[in-house]
Amino acid sequence: MTDLPASDAAIIARAKAILLKPAEEWPRIAAEPSSTNEIFLRYVVPLAAIGPICRFLRGQLFGWGAFGISFRPGLLGGLTELVVSYVLTLVGVFVLALIADALAPKFAGQSNRVNATKLIAYGATASFVAGVFSLIPGLGILALLGLYSFYLFYLGAEPVMRVPHDKALAYTAVTLLCAVVLSFVVSAVTVPVLGLFGGGALVGGLAGGGSLVGGGDVSGKLVLPGGGAVDVSQINKAAAQLQTGQVQAGKKPAIDPSVLQGLLPASVGGYQRTAIESSAMGAMGSVADGTYNSGNQSYHLKVTDMAAMGALAGIGAAMGVQESKQDADGYEKTGTVDGHLQSEAWHKGSSSGKFGVIVGNRFSIDAEGSAVSIDDLKAAVATIDQGRLTSLAN
Repeated sequence: MTDLPASDAAIIARAKAILLKPAEEWPRIAAEPSSTNEIFLRYVVPLAAIGPICRFLRGQLFGWGAFGISFRPGLLGGLTELVVSYVLTLVGVFVLALIADALAPKFAGQSNRVNATKLIAYGATASFVAGVFSLIPGLGILALLGLYSFYLFYLGAEPVMRVPHDKALAYTAVTLLCAVVLSFVVSAVTVPVLGLFGGGALVGGLAGGGSLVGGGDVSGKLVLPGGGAVDVSQINKAAAQLQTGQVQAGKKPAIDPSVLQGLLPASVGGYQRTAIESSAMGAMGSVADGTYNSGNQSYHLKVTDMAAMGALAGIGAAMGVQESKQDADGYEKTGTVDGHLQSEAWHKGSSSGKFGVIVGNRFSIDAEGSAVSIDDLKAAVATIDQGRLTSLAN
């Protein structure tokens, strides 16, 4: 990082510190002199752009879609969504900082506009960074890892806002509930604006549930809109797993894409591989993609090395991320199976779906497309030697 400009190096150092060692970093943040303008310009402005830019690039390069149906937004619509979502994210951080500042005295804390801005800006780091996963098709589920920010807010409440330890959970919960309401307001504003340009906003919210008040360890669940939940009692485990995973991943650079390509079989059952390609994404990792066909059925089998960023994937499993949706035409579900974050979906009408699993908090194996049944896609994923992947990372 010595070749980076000082400001870039400082951003990276702060982001790594708050993600990997938040308990140590928050007191430093609380003590350092700063201003709201400085925090916004030097930290929030660049990091808040990650999600909107990655979603824009994803739409232009790969398009959006599932179950065999794809949509590639027009350039104007994509740029409009980028600008609107980016601006509203910045506004959201500013407004939530005002809310956090106003709430602090009600929980025996201290009102301080600058410190409230620190809490929201640096606490949102996980949410900002998780936006990078929207760039790579098949990894959208990892955007849920932004929930790690809940833990960061909780740890920062005491040293930054001087909220007593026994009231920190209640303060965090109420602030996050305000964020939920704010997200719905943002969605209400964004969707009509984007509709004028043919775009669509990808805005979500969280609804609180379970026991999130009182002293001691965090407990209960965060309920996701549309079904599913996250066990927040596991956030300490998730934090430790994140740090371990980042350290381990940092010792090994991204796997050469040709090596990943060699893991893709020539055939899977009655499906024959008809095309294969691979690419490197620098420090972000590498990916190998094979196309398999059998009659009218066709799917893609991909192996992705997320490199050091993959350590964030461990949060999903550690926090017990769950989501489930079902109707007459199919289903979607995400959960942890044998310690691995796993997702699957099936659409009866088009006889298509997807199945994916995260391996070693670093690799993603995904099969997506049309098939006789979801079992065909599961069989394709099973052909990839997970033990071999794990050994490549060590």
